[in-house]
Amino acid sequence: MPASSPLPAGQRERQVRHRAARLEDWVHDIRERWARRRGHQPTIVPYTGYGSTEWVRVLCRVLLAKPVDPDETSKRRRRRGEQGIRGWRSFTSVPVGGVPVVIEVGGTRIEVLADRGGVVDTKVPVSLEPGWHRVTLHTEGSEPVEAPIWIVGPDVRFGIISDVDDTVMVTALPRPLVAFWNTFVLDEHARIPTPGMAVLFERLVRSHPGAPVIYLSTGAWNVAPTLTRFLSRNLYPAGPLLLTDWGPTHDRWFRSGREHKQENLRRLAEEFPDVRWLLIGDDGQHDEEHYERFAMEHPDKVAAVAIRRLSKGEAVLAGGRTKGEQHDSGLPWVSANDGSAIADRLAELGVL
Repeated sequence: MPASSPLPAGQRERQVRHRAARLEDWVHDIRERWARRRGHQPTIVPYTGYGSTEWVRVLCRVLLAKPVDPDETSKRRRRRGEQGIRGWRSFTSVPVGGVPVVIEVGGTRIEVLADRGGVVDTKVPVSLEPGWHRVTLHTEGSEPVEAPIWIVGPDVRFGIISDVDDTVMVTALPRPLVAFWNTFVLDEHARIPTPGMAVLFERLVRSHPGAPVIYLSTGAWNVAPTLTRFLSRNLYPAGPLLLTDWGPTHDRWFRSGREHKQENLRRLAEEFPDVRWLLIGDDGQHDEEHYERFAMEHPDKVAAVAIRRLSKGEAVLAGGRTKGEQHDSGLPWVSANDGSAIADRLAELGVL
């Protein structure tokens, strides 16, 4: 092909997207060199993982941070308690990609590489008893940290997968301006729990001992610590957060939130073939679409779908509603305005 000939559309698109990823890597490299010159060191941020009695899925992220002074940390926590914690702080950290991370769990020790965004998401073969366990993580120059891991017993037949935004927490996404305000400006203590949902979750885990609770969201890994504190403070059961990383990938401008949710739903169905899932979401984004598609593909993997109906004001901020009760999966499907009403509907179905 002559040098002056235009590239085919698909090839041209892939080239542009690849340039976007290279640009992001260049920016990360500049920020990393600047942070290291200021004395910042690698730090591992551990995330809650999960697994079976034969393997665990380990999640964490490697960032550059200032060395920790215990006295200063205590003072900083007191100041944050008085002034609040703004969401933008979680987005100023510098990720470190391509570094080796050592994982130790149940007598097994392996080493893996963080991806280009500093994220580690890997499966480790190991034999563990059902319940909570701890994984030790460290990389060169960092202090060891521990990540909690929930091991699902082989006799468990029920699990919970829940959206976060406007399902367990009122955030009024995806309107861009409101999303920006909630993510980067709003004090994390001002985030509002959805009425009745924490009680619903507590009743579900009491009714189904050993059931895993998975929080599946299109939010960025940067907000995982904030969301974990929010869930704990509002008495939601502990469980893994499956989030994503914003920005371009090696072959596209932006990561697809839709693909992120569909891939994780399918993965959980494959990892726990004997578990039937209660899928919880809201009618302000695409939860109904995601869940209906998954239910039609895997009808034997879904116990029921529970959808929280947004108020009129929340629906306006969220850009409208989806199709509500109109669905074709043929599976138990309930919707209501809050967690208490959803609990009543699930009790009628025998799920609760």
